[in-house]
Amino acid sequence: MQIPMSSPDLTDAERQAVQSVLNTPYLSMGHWITDFEKSFCDLTGSKHAIGVSSGTSGLHLCVRAAGIGAGDLVITTPFSFVASANVMLYENAVPVFVDVNPKTGNIDPQLAAQAARDLTEGGKKAGEWLPRKGSGTKRTLKAILPVDVFGQPADLDPIRKTADEFNIKMIEDACEALGAEYKGKPAGTFGDYAVFAFYPNKQITTGEGGVVITSEDTAAGMMRALRNQGRAPGDTWLQHTYLGYNYRLDEMSAALGTIQMTRLNELLNKRDRVANWYTERLSEIPGVEPPVIEPFTSRMSWFVYVVRFDKKINRDALAKKLEERGVHVRPYFLPIHLQPYMTERFGYHEGDFPITEDLGRRGLALPFSGVMTEEQVEFVCSALRDEISVL
Repeated sequence: MQIPMSSPDLTDAERQAVQSVLNTPYLSMGHWITDFEKSFCDLTGSKHAIGVSSGTSGLHLCVRAAGIGAGDLVITTPFSFVASANVMLYENAVPVFVDVNPKTGNIDPQLAAQAARDLTEGGKKAGEWLPRKGSGTKRTLKAILPVDVFGQPADLDPIRKTADEFNIKMIEDACEALGAEYKGKPAGTFGDYAVFAFYPNKQITTGEGGVVITSEDTAAGMMRALRNQGRAPGDTWLQHTYLGYNYRLDEMSAALGTIQMTRLNELLNKRDRVANWYTERLSEIPGVEPPVIEPFTSRMSWFVYVVRFDKKINRDALAKKLEERGVHVRPYFLPIHLQPYMTERFGYHEGDFPITEDLGRRGLALPFSGVMTEEQVEFVCSALRDEISVL
């Protein structure tokens, strides 16, 4: 049996919507993108939603809207997909990493608050948070960017409090957490700006694509212009007020996403079911730690199912054995600060963020999607049990 890492959950309704676009001359910037954006305003209560070509492009637009530029500092997490830090590098800003909660992998709000305090005050304590090189001399703290890792919101109230206390922007990377709730409130609604993403392994998919939400009129207007080559309202076709990008989401993708959004609760419930099958079976396998759900997470939105192994288990050897049995798995995440370009640019090395590094060494994403069957979950868990027993 071959068990893929993930599979999108699509129906004839999605296929028909995409086909309907192909039967028109409007393949970009038509009514489907408007409908898709409205579904996010309805879900989150945000005033604006801006459809974009990817979660990465959405985060980049947030960085631009926040006025983050060369030498500016942004507090964030090293335990994430690289895009959450890369978008700062695009503007020559400096990501200031703080370590994470060992249970969830989400940014530690107490460390983030202390970093904000020290960086604002300056001096020797500020230097302790900065990378060994590459931080420049400007050192103005502009924002905090938490990531809702694996579909579980970070501890957002204290992070929001830190942003307010130090008068900095909060950009919530909710790319992995569509539909999640923190204390009964939708993920993505705590930041000044937030981003969702829709790669094929996400809760909903548009193939590629993302959405930015915000209630700031000026920021929304700027981001809409920037996604469309910098054309502001009133610009003619070849007139561009801003230096912009081609970050548009096409109509086929928007049509697919609009239908997927009508099924959001169904899709989340199906992923819940698969996660519960896993958790029940994995609890019986020694040396395996299922994901931990915090009490403040009033709704988990399962993106991936990442387990951690006891330190005595060789994660990489186990992964190789599972692949040989047709179970496709991936280490998750590799710490951002240890990526080659990060070590070269900022001088990071092993030991800088020990919790992040420990989670990176012990974590493994198992096959996961809403269309997995109980038989497939049983196959994965049986293979895992068998291989652990002989390591």
